Amino acid sequence: MTISRVLTWDVTASNGYETAWAEVGDDELRARGRAVGTVPEPYWVTYELDTGPGYVTRRLRVTVDTAARTRSLDLRRGDGGGWTADGERLPGFDAAFDCDLGRCPLTNTMPVLRHGLHRRPGERRLLTAWVSVPALTVRPSWQTYTHLGDGAGGTRVRFASGDFRSDVVFDADGFVRDYPELAARLD
Repeated sequence: MTISRVLTWDVTASNGYETAWAEVGDDELRARGRAVGTVPEPYWVTYELDTGPGYVTRRLRVTVDTAARTRSLDLRRGDGGGWTADGERLPGFDAAFDCDLGRCPLTNTMPVLRHGLHRRPGERRLLTAWVSVPALTVRPSWQTYTHLGDGAGGTRVRFASGDFRSDVVFDADGFVRDYPELAARLD
């Protein structure tokens, strides 16, 4: 069964908005989205995300426009686990299954779906290829997702990375509904 969703968030972290068109089916996620923000500077973002089986990132294509310039990034994960950015090998990312696009609530969906953390107890610590917005630099980021249980509006999952922690609410399909300090979905 394929689930098609159009999701829009008020992204407080960027003082902007994001809309994503997402399809989940056969253990894979495909999405395209657009966002506009004013923090740290006014920008527009366009992205396309493709995963393979197990919701493992295959490719993230991102374009960011600011008043000063346009930047693009083509981030890919090979079948063997190696990552490239615009064709250049990224050392130190081989253990990463996921990309995490900065200020983008959609990219928190993949690890939650893969491990069923929106449906059952568990905790997973994982390495991601974190992409900053609007600079589009890529760096390794260790993240932990912990199922906290059902709550108002969905299932709460604690996201932690470094000193940052947030109890994120996911809907029954594994999409972010409310991410304190980042975004809240407009329904």
